[in-house]
Amino acid sequence: MKNRKLGVNGFNISEVGLGCWQLGADWGKDISNETALNILNESVKNGITFFDTADVYGNGKSETVIGEFLKTCDVSIRVATKFGRAGDAYPDKYSKDVLRKSVEGSLQRLGVESLDLLQLHCIPTHYLKEGRIFDWLRDLQQEGLIKHFGASVETVEEGLICMQQEGLLSLQVIFNVFRQKLVTELFPQAEAKGVGIIVRLPLASGLLSGKFDKNTRFPENDHRNYNRNGDVFNVGETFAGLPFEKGLEFVDTIKNSILPDNLTMVQLALRWILDHQAVSCIIPGASSTKQVISNAEVSNIKALSPETHLALAQLYKSEIHDSIRGGY
Repeated sequence: MKNRKLGVNGFNISEVGLGCWQLGADWGKDISNETALNILNESVKNGITFFDTADVYGNGKSETVIGEFLKTCDVSIRVATKFGRAGDAYPDKYSKDVLRKSVEGSLQRLGVESLDLLQLHCIPTHYLKEGRIFDWLRDLQQEGLIKHFGASVETVEEGLICMQQEGLLSLQVIFNVFRQKLVTELFPQAEAKGVGIIVRLPLASGLLSGKFDKNTRFPENDHRNYNRNGDVFNVGETFAGLPFEKGLEFVDTIKNSILPDNLTMVQLALRWILDHQAVSCIIPGASSTKQVISNAEVSNIKALSPETHLALAQLYKSEIHDSIRGGY
């Protein structure tokens, strides 16, 4: 596993991390505590040293199981969590007291004295523009409750707004083969300001795994069922904002005309992201130890050829871009 630095003023982390939404069992198949701990243990065995979670994942369950794991882990792990989507804050009840209460809860569940990284969790844009919430973050940083702060955002506009704030360490963004606009409209500015990039949804909710077809069905409580048209939250968080059937067509195109013979769709999708030097870390989720191993192996795959990158860029510009829905 190769490591990268998260931002100019941050810390070293594995370039493949672990997204831990699924450990909270908020959607799809429930993951037992035993399975969750096995996933975390397998991650560390494969060199993964960065976990990304949030206070609302399973109403604290994800943080709790990570905290349980950290008690027995002898490897230095960096954990990033988030604030801003729980009912006591979202969408219009943000305050310094609510922030402090959330941080204190995360500290207790994770069993640590200071959070490595606290990220604003896709909060409404006008709060980012107004800016007071960043002052509250800096105050908590001064108190030692958090070491660094960043923001998880939905759009390029929100990312650019956040980068105006002094002390911002990182941005977490949706970035994958289906959502390439960030390459030119956000990444150069992030690099110039020394802001690290954490990539969520690298496989577009599993669409880029190449394992789905038109007959694939998802459980009723899976966001790939109830939010595929953005009925509950930002449509970009599900299948990268593409209509499911359209996404399947693009996957078939990639499989048939772009995918190198020696790679799987997962390897192509993850390696493509890591080939962008602005990216500090990708955080694919995993519901099994097998998926953990597969994701981690991408760190040792050589960079894609210029021809492959060009073909994917051309497909995005000519066909994919106009099919993306939602804020981007």
